[in-house]
Amino acid sequence: MKRHIKMKNYTILKNQTYKKYKHIKPVYCPYLKQKVVFTGRGFWHMIYTGRNRKRETRSQVLRFQLLPFAVKILSVTSTLQEIEANSKRRVTYYGFIAIIDNWKIKVIVKKNGTGHPFFWSVIPNWVTNKKRDKRLFKGDMEKD
Repeated sequence: MKRHIKMKNYTILKNQTYKKYKHIKPVYCPYLKQKVVFTGRGFWHMIYTGRNRKRETRSQVLRFQLLPFAVKILSVTSTLQEIEANSKRRVTYYGFIAIIDNWKIKVIVKKNGTGHPFFWSVIPNWVTNKKRDKRLFKGDMEKD
């Protein structure tokens, strides 16, 4: 995947991705045993980290490029790799990880209370918590 993109190309890519995103139908997730919907909140989150805090262009582009994999992962996953719940805010985040075309990809689904789960994010699965994700093995599956 190309990572460097000019602003004009970024705008074109963002608009093309949004057009495709609007047409993504709800995806049945075997693990959740229900459909995950693709709302405007998920697309917004690919561009912003929070209120008026835009992601770096490079990060947005990568998420746009990984979006088709998110749909695929959600439609086949039957295993949950991460879960984070906040009982005060009544929100739960589900993390699904898969390796596709040599990319380790994480798809995050958000659920507010008893509402429908919806797509929240797609990212290459990099280390997010040094204590939790400490590498204990050398990465050689044959030896480890």
